[in-house]
Amino acid sequence: MRGRKRRKTAADDTPRAPRVREDTIAAIATVLGRGAIAVVRVSGTDAVRICRRIVSPLAGWPLVARKATHCHMHEADNPVGTIDEGLITLFPAPRSYTGEDLVELGVHGGTYVPMAVLAALVSAGARPAQPGEFTERAVLNGKLDLLRAEAIGDLIDARTRASHRMALQQLSGALSHRLTSLRAGIVEIHALLAYDLDFPGEDDGELPRRRVIEACDATIAALDELLSTVPAAILGREGAVVVLAGPPNAGKSSLLNALVGESRVIVSEAPGTTRDAVDVLLEHDPWPLRLVDTAGLRDEADALERLGMEVSARWLARAHVAVACAETITSLETARTAIATLSDAPVVGALTKRDLVVNGEAIPQLSWPVIPVSAVSGAGLTALLDRVTEAVLATTGTAEADTPMVTRARHRSALENARRELAAFREAWRADTLPAPVAAVHVREALRELDHLIGAVDVDEVLARVFATFCVGK
Repeated sequence: MRGRKRRKTAADDTPRAPRVREDTIAAIATVLGRGAIAVVRVSGTDAVRICRRIVSPLAGWPLVARKATHCHMHEADNPVGTIDEGLITLFPAPRSYTGEDLVELGVHGGTYVPMAVLAALVSAGARPAQPGEFTERAVLNGKLDLLRAEAIGDLIDARTRASHRMALQQLSGALSHRLTSLRAGIVEIHALLAYDLDFPGEDDGELPRRRVIEACDATIAALDELLSTVPAAILGREGAVVVLAGPPNAGKSSLLNALVGESRVIVSEAPGTTRDAVDVLLEHDPWPLRLVDTAGLRDEADALERLGMEVSARWLARAHVAVACAETITSLETARTAIATLSDAPVVGALTKRDLVVNGEAIPQLSWPVIPVSAVSGAGLTALLDRVTEAVLATTGTAEADTPMVTRARHRSALENARRELAAFREAWRADTLPAPVAAVHVREALRELDHLIGAVDVDEVLARVFATFCVGK
């Protein structure tokens, strides 16, 4: 190019100024109930002024930033109307969680005291916060991107080590960095097109079509790599479905209770006791296991049992692994055959009630894994879990420790839409079926999808949907 500046396009990055909210919000940031302490948070331009109306620090005002100070809390403008004695900590803007002036009040736990302090703050001029509003302000003020904000919600909701690990990884910015890199790839494609459209007669000559296709292919491949983490992310959050199936009174419920270490299912010698599926999430590595106890499979069953068997069939259809449970090899083979008609999942055999076998009969060599187990003595339980884990990993694999994962439906939808738009552009560009300005619309749409995902543009509807799932006070 001969020193000419390319005019800016919609793909150019533009820094976003912080959005300042006029009101000041307050909320109890800890769960109400009997406990040692509770935290009440206040954020906004008037946070300090409002707190001065209900707080009397023993050392007096002003406070030292980020230093907990002993104080008394009282009704608004009424120092003798004491509510509690606790701690106050000031986090001045912009070095605070929300990017605004933020005050945290440490009060005694329970229900009445935190509620009374919050009521005093509202009386002094604060507004009760909506769910997730503190984190929303952090996003709007540039303290967090939208993906990291969602990771905070995932961290709070984590139920397993795997989901906790994924949330921490996303909070570290790994997914944000990967998506920023993807966005840069799409911006590069758009820049190549813009150059070709704006300066077709420049010294560099006409833009080679293959260069655009190669850049597009590289970005699509990166999107595919990221989307391939979806199944593993679902496993980490919901657990691999492991269905215990077999004839009635085969010891399935006792086995589930033994595996989870507590009595979760009613156990009876009467066949058909389990009429509905019972699922329990078991902490396990590398993925949690969702153990499902189902109604016994048999030909002769009453109407109620048949309903239970229909539920069993639905669970088996979505199983990652099925555990065939029976007391004898013959019954085990029959159970395996019945399971195969209902599920494509790999089957592991559990030869149950081995503590009742007096002579310790030898187990013949079989073409599929069968583990002798006892819910009473615990024998074989570890070996069974190892076999189940092997079967899960054989179909799902494991993700690399440093690989960011797509953990939310919103992420998956945006990435799939971006990939679809890029694929449509590539096909149109390769076949030369559309004018370049028209084909470039697909690239801009792909870029828009990632912008919405990252939060690079203000999308109030997206923010409202994301933060509605948060707890109040966060």
